Amino acid sequence: MNPQQASPPEIVVMGCSAGGLSALHRVLGGLSGPLPVPMVVVCHSGSEDMRVFCELLESRSGLPVLEAEERLLPEPGNVYVAPAGYHLLLERDKRFALSVDPRVAFSRPSIDVLFESAAEVWRHGVLAVLMTGANADGAEGCAKVRRAGGTVVVQDPETAQVPMMPAAALELAGADYCLPLPEISLLLESLCS
Repeated sequence: MNPQQASPPEIVVMGCSAGGLSALHRVLGGLSGPLPVPMVVVCHSGSEDMRVFCELLESRSGLPVLEAEERLLPEPGNVYVAPAGYHLLLERDKRFALSVDPRVAFSRPSIDVLFESAAEVWRHGVLAVLMTGANADGAEGCAKVRRAGGTVVVQDPETAQVPMMPAAALELAGADYCLPLPEISLLLESLCS
């Protein structure tokens, strides 16, 4: 755990791209049950219908998976997925905001946007997880989470379906933990309990 993080995280933010649905299945499906904190996910799925994506994730993980909505307050135990075509941010009142601002790192939704907004609101209470992907989205966000005192977990690039995203994060921001997917599930349960 990040030395500055004396208490369990208050929110888990996750990002992935190419190979992300499979990675999310493995991490979320590896949990013994819902976490006592909200989990918020940006996945560059390429899908315009995130309802199907949420249903697939829920059926494979057994966790409640919802599409994030404007002004919704994320609740512990739920997994929220960014809607297609929108940046997903967390506001100071800890509610979701959606934006159609320009793409960041060629992406909308952007992992950087989610991670950076979560770091501004929760600071040391953020636990960020970055997994497989084919671009550098998330690297800047990981750096901001670490600067704010939060904890960053990066999938070991050697175990990623597409190693570019986790490798970029490690190069730019480093990580508090660099693990294969099954160990990320165990770590989430350990840090959040």
